[in-house]
Amino acid sequence: MDEEGKTNEELEENKETNEEVKQEENEVKSEETKSNELEELNDRYKRLFAEFENYKKRTQKESISKRAEITADVVMSILPVVDNLEKAVEVKIENNAYQDGIKLILRQLSDILKKFGMEEIETVGHQFDPELHEAVSHIEDQEKGPNEIVQEYRKGYKIGTKVVRHAMVVVAN
Repeated sequence: MDEEGKTNEELEENKETNEEVKQEENEVKSEETKSNELEELNDRYKRLFAEFENYKKRTQKESISKRAEITADVVMSILPVVDNLEKAVEVKIENNAYQDGIKLILRQLSDILKKFGMEEIETVGHQFDPELHEAVSHIEDQEKGPNEIVQEYRKGYKIGTKVVRHAMVVVAN
């Protein structure tokens, strides 16, 4: 008999029981740790996934924006050619076949630009809008409404909502 009247067998049983309890506590702690790690990893995964989705959306917007910018630059460089072809069509000449050829070229070029989304800005008879029009002159005309466009000096163009070139106009009243 040892301490406090316990036998060696009882002491061994107590040791084994204590070790089992400690082992169970360690297993519970281990499961809690694993559960916490799993939650942390799941949270990191969700954050990374959301970050990646935001990245995809941002790069897609940038790509669309860059494409629109490049298209506008190309269209802007072609517009003087369109202007000159329109002037050539307005000239009266005796050779109708020549003039028809110029009209055909102008129509083909206009069709190509329309495929890229280019459209003319409406002017004569519409209200002046400083976002779309550039006023180069102002006249008084009692038959016209206030800020009504009465004449167009140069056509304006836009692609979607982006103005490529403002229309040069004369505004009444």
